[in-house]
Amino acid sequence: MMNIKKLISIVAISIFSFSTVGCNMIAKTPEAINKSVVAKVNDEKITRGDLDKSAAMLQVIEQVKQQYGENYAKNEEAQSALKTQRDQVLDTMITEKVMEQKAKELNIMPSDSKIKSEVKTQIDTLKKQQFSGDQTKFDEALKQQNLTQETLNNLFYQQVKAQDVYNNLSNNVTKNLKITDKQVEDYYNKNKYKYAESTDKTHLEHILVKTEDEAKKVKTRLDKGEDFAKVAKDVSQDTATKSKGGDLGYVNYVDSGMDADFMAAAIKLKEGQVSDPVKTQFGYHIIKCVDKKEYPVKKLSAVKDQIRKELEDEQKQTTIKQKLTEWQKAAKITKYEKNLA
Repeated sequence: MMNIKKLISIVAISIFSFSTVGCNMIAKTPEAINKSVVAKVNDEKITRGDLDKSAAMLQVIEQVKQQYGENYAKNEEAQSALKTQRDQVLDTMITEKVMEQKAKELNIMPSDSKIKSEVKTQIDTLKKQQFSGDQTKFDEALKQQNLTQETLNNLFYQQVKAQDVYNNLSNNVTKNLKITDKQVEDYYNKNKYKYAESTDKTHLEHILVKTEDEAKKVKTRLDKGEDFAKVAKDVSQDTATKSKGGDLGYVNYVDSGMDADFMAAAIKLKEGQVSDPVKTQFGYHIIKCVDKKEYPVKKLSAVKDQIRKELEDEQKQTTIKQKLTEWQKAAKITKYEKNLA
């Protein structure tokens, strides 16, 4: 959920930015620009005003202002960045429109009263967290930023509605989803390290090069007995670790922050073992396991419910993603790029 101070800042910026963004469109007033159609999803229109007043676009405007300053509207580079981001936000809005239309078709559209009730709950929670529930302080913060309660409600309404529509569709298309005991057991056996009593970790060193051929040459040098750290300092292209002989220190098995393919290969290594070339998005790695700290694994009975939930969530995400692709392909979608400038 967005911090209210951040939200207030974003909305304050939008008050003056709406009159300047797009002002280079000759012979069009701000009102005409706002009414111009930027996309159609089947028979429903999305206007430039809908786009520029979306919560996502307001965040973009805030980021552009921070990067380019108060006069960002007169900066060509800033306007180009806005155009690119506006196009991306529009794609999201198109997807949301497709979902809304499908939810209406399936008669699972969340009610207006339900959405408003959730909005009230979220704003009340923020009020409590940021202003200790003090309505006077909350109202004063809105007033200082020329922000009305109605505008704040509308921003939250957009986000709550989109999330509720997504949840309803996801539940609908996955209502018959079942995870078997065998699926749970198989996943457990393949990923036991995820359920260790403490966090498993491994001390790694690596050498990064651009091509597989270079990686094979590195492996050959190491197989002939050359020192790993020396070779890393000689050829590794990872500037963060090269001077340290490729030393990455201890890396957690779970939530490592490392490339998934890199970690999958690293976890399999025994102490002192050096990998064959491992391809990732960054290039080719040779990985050495210096040390490992592994802990006992919890019994399946203790984690089976957790695993079942994880597998259900994963399959739900996969299923709804596939369905969204199908629905978008079936929909008649037209974008009017000229109205995004």
